[in-house]
Amino acid sequence: MSSKDSPTEISPDAPVDITFAELGLDAKILKALGEIGYEKPTPIQAQAIPSAMQNRDVLGIAQTGTGKTGAFVLPTMHKLAKGRARARMPRCLIICPTRELAAQVAEDVKTYGKYLKLETALLIGGVSFAEQDRKLTKGVDILIATPGRLLDQFERGKILMTGVQTLVVDEADRMLDMGFIPDIERIFQMTPFTRQVLFFSATMPPEIKRLVDQFLHQPVTVQIARRNSTAKTVRQRIARVPSSDGKLKRTALRKIIEGETVDSAIIFCNRKKDVDVVAKSFTKHGISAEPIHGDLAQSLRTKTLDRFKAGEIKFLVASDVAARGLDVSSVSHVFNYDVPFHSEDYIHRIGRTGRAGRKGDAIMLVAPLDDKNYSSILNLIGKDSIEEIEIPDVDNMPREGRGGNRGNSRSGSSKGRSSGSSSQSSSSRGNSSRRPAPKSEPVQSETPAVETKTETPAKPKREPRAKTTRTRKAPGRQSNTASNDTAPVHADLTATTSKNTTPESNTAASKTPSRRPARSRSKPQSDEKNQSEPKRQSSQREKSEVKKPFEPKSSTPKSSTNARGKSKSRGNSSKEAGFGGDMPAFFNR
Repeated sequence: MSSKDSPTEISPDAPVDITFAELGLDAKILKALGEIGYEKPTPIQAQAIPSAMQNRDVLGIAQTGTGKTGAFVLPTMHKLAKGRARARMPRCLIICPTRELAAQVAEDVKTYGKYLKLETALLIGGVSFAEQDRKLTKGVDILIATPGRLLDQFERGKILMTGVQTLVVDEADRMLDMGFIPDIERIFQMTPFTRQVLFFSATMPPEIKRLVDQFLHQPVTVQIARRNSTAKTVRQRIARVPSSDGKLKRTALRKIIEGETVDSAIIFCNRKKDVDVVAKSFTKHGISAEPIHGDLAQSLRTKTLDRFKAGEIKFLVASDVAARGLDVSSVSHVFNYDVPFHSEDYIHRIGRTGRAGRKGDAIMLVAPLDDKNYSSILNLIGKDSIEEIEIPDVDNMPREGRGGNRGNSRSGSSKGRSSGSSSQSSSSRGNSSRRPAPKSEPVQSETPAVETKTETPAKPKREPRAKTTRTRKAPGRQSNTASNDTAPVHADLTATTSKNTTPESNTAASKTPSRRPARSRSKPQSDEKNQSEPKRQSSQREKSEVKKPFEPKSSTPKSSTNARGKSKSRGNSSKEAGFGGDMPAFFNR
């Protein structure tokens, strides 16, 4: 589907001897154009409108500001002047890369079609589906949409593409930069094969050329030469800043604005993050400024633009995409906070001022890192240099670096503290290198603590008040492993009773039960368990020495242990154990 017609390159400022009336447009369209003062078309309009009215595909290679919107809107409205649209079936579909550009095209359609009975709808993101659904159900002749919201409505079943007669793609190269090419291919495939295509792009990269060869049928190519000069009504100046530091650039920009007479201005930034930061900084310093970029909600963006056009906002901080298609004749200044990455964007930016015969000013901040992009701009506009202005107190501003010289504004004591801490840290590192074994000292300090732990069994002597209750619970707290050895222990105890029956053993036995509750209160470690076993055996021997004087018989009872380590005797436990009938009841448990 290659083009048979060789492209005709026309100067954007070439004189046109033909009028809109001679192009054969509808009388109602001519009436609306006459009211806004349009009598002669621009070069691209003069070349594209006749071919479009003949229902041929058109490939327009032109930049913003050449009148390309009228080149596809006027012939489309002329063809749609007769006929009615069906529900959910638009007859003309115009695809734009951004919401702002789509809104600008919708305003132009309303202006040109003031006296035509054509239904127009704007389909963009950030707006409620309800109002859009209502218009689509009613029927739309011209639908202006962004790719994302159009596909959303199509998937929801709210729109049908079978009735599209004309498909317009505006600023295709910008869609390529934004990653919309797969969506554009899908939209092409959803429309009828017989539809007319009006395709406009500022440049022709390989991906755009592939789309043209695939979906356009023998298009008429109209190429407008690239503008390599700016409007004569715009005064261009630059201001050199010593670094790219954000705080420095914001301060410099405010100082420049203080020396200018600004009615309303647009401040362009390369990044959305900088748009928000600059707007917030200006507001903080009492300057009326609002941001606008693609991440903001559409309702907020629309409200901000309306306030800017009404003069309620003095400074509009914007990104390139958000300001694309913005037409405000009252803008007196354009400030480039950043040097644009693409030299063509510089022409688009400063073209927002000096409109309708008015004079405008364009000032750009240039840092040392921007010299390469600045040279590209000079080559494009055909100049060796641009007038340079001086920034007041530029010598006192911080130099290159993220933080600038923020440390200079602080007191010197902070520096003294930092240097002192650094010297202390260095000296500590030096001292640590002189000591061969710094870990030996804490090891020696811990050894006495281990010895004190071995002496902990003597602590229960200080708590004699709970002696009976603890003695009661002590036999039941023995482990299962100790209960298995209970029978041999009793055999040893009976053998030793005949030897140790002195009063000293009785006094020792009265003290030993106080040690057992202390061990049962805390869980001993594995090594402490091994040490506690012989102590338990000795305490039981001393306990048997207390029981022996009351034993009337010399026979030893046969005992068995239960699961909890308590001994069970056959028959009367108190009598067979040798304690007699007057023994306290808790020994029978």
